[in-house]
Amino acid sequence: MPAARESLLDAAFRALARRPWSAVRMVDVAASAGVSRQTLYNEFGSKEGLARALVRREADGYLAGVERALAGASDPRERLTATAEWMMSAAHDNPLVRAMLTGCWSERLPAPSPAAVPSSITAPAQRRADGPLPTPGDLVCLVRDRAVAVLHGTGPLPPPDAAELARSCELAVRLALSCVTAPPAEGGVADLLRTALPRRLTA
Repeated sequence: MPAARESLLDAAFRALARRPWSAVRMVDVAASAGVSRQTLYNEFGSKEGLARALVRREADGYLAGVERALAGASDPRERLTATAEWMMSAAHDNPLVRAMLTGCWSERLPAPSPAAVPSSITAPAQRRADGPLPTPGDLVCLVRDRAVAVLHGTGPLPPPDAAELARSCELAVRLALSCVTAPPAEGGVADLLRTALPRRLTA
């Protein structure tokens, strides 16, 4: 991602931490990033375009964290637990991630439509941002399917084992989402998954 675009997204995220999105001004975002307002409009087209790009970037960062969590251990149960813990941590630390996961957008946040919008910007990054944005259901499926792909390894599992793995991955994702909205008591999501997941997840 070009440096100016990334700096503008960083500036928009910082501004959102200080005031509601409705009060964030494009001129202030540009000044904070050290670029002209024209550069800002060249990159995003409008404030709505900036909001879509910001949501897309945070979604991509969230999914990159899922990838890291899935790659961090050898035991499948530990990988799913790490993924669930990352989901909770990301939602706690980032209000945009929390809104994307739950579908609950507060008045402080931008709330771009998940449907694609016409794009007047030729930059590929903005054309992607102007495309469909992930819904909570989309994010569940993306994380579940990625977990299944990683935990399958290099060879296919027999159908019964593959179906059980898919159920276990979806269970872990949905259990983590429930903990985002209603945090568990001491022991956290790891204790919940320890009792909920089968002991054997791969062939």
